[in-house]
Amino acid sequence: MTRRGKPSSARDRLLRGIIAGALLLVSVVVLVPILNLVALSFSDPGRVAEVRGLTIVPKGFSTVNYRVLAANPLFVRSVLNSLFITVTGTAINLVLTSMAAFALTRNSLPGRRFFMILVVTVMVLEPGLIPEYLVVKKIGLMNSLWSVILYKAVNVYYLIILMRFFEEVPVSFIEAARVDGAGYGTILWRIMLPLAKSALATLGLFYGVYHWNEYFRASIYLSEPTKYPLQLVLRQFVVLKDNTTLVGSGAMFSYDEAARLNYEGLQASTIVVAMLPVLIVYPLILKYYTKGVMEGGVKE
Repeated sequence: MTRRGKPSSARDRLLRGIIAGALLLVSVVVLVPILNLVALSFSDPGRVAEVRGLTIVPKGFSTVNYRVLAANPLFVRSVLNSLFITVTGTAINLVLTSMAAFALTRNSLPGRRFFMILVVTVMVLEPGLIPEYLVVKKIGLMNSLWSVILYKAVNVYYLIILMRFFEEVPVSFIEAARVDGAGYGTILWRIMLPLAKSALATLGLFYGVYHWNEYFRASIYLSEPTKYPLQLVLRQFVVLKDNTTLVGSGAMFSYDEAARLNYEGLQASTIVVAMLPVLIVYPLILKYYTKGVMEGGVKE
């Protein structure tokens, strides 16, 4: 039955079946590699060779890989660095992007046309890596986590997206707030941002994933291993095959386990830990995707 009470045709049922089958196939293609990594990370080191590309169940069970990671100071420090970069960077991104979007959507802003042209120019003609490196060096941010955090504090594409959301807010809301004596700061934090939760959640996810996956600029600006983010450590260990990166002393495992340690399983464990925060946060933010910018507001 359809929504209007009419029986669905055979063509509709076939179409829904094809769509469901296609979505199921896509889900399998996405989930199997992830489950394979999880199975590899929890498999017994002596049976890692039995884990094939389509294996999703661990061969035996062992947590030695995760105990090695937890006992390694460099790895733990890299996780903390990535969390600091992601949380701080995303907060700065959202605050500055919100303020800029609100200002650029006010017709009363002096020089508004000039600033819009400047924004579009920056979007089209983005500065290269060399000028950026010279600026970071000049202001003394070399070997500092802030060199990674402050890069692209405002993404122009996300700024334009948020501007479109702010433009959907009825002018009567702002006029009523101004009559009640509210300043622009109060209007932004009490009216505009609550009505743009879906946009902020989406942009927050985009900004957060970008900061969490950052490794390129960290490899340029950071020289001390204790300041490396997780993705840079992951690259050295998995891509560059630097097996000495994560094997530390004082691990909570026996000598027999250490002798049988399989680096392929340890690499899989590192990748799983790197994916875990995004897999946890994404479902929490997903609910905001379906909410309209004016949900709960009074329509004109």
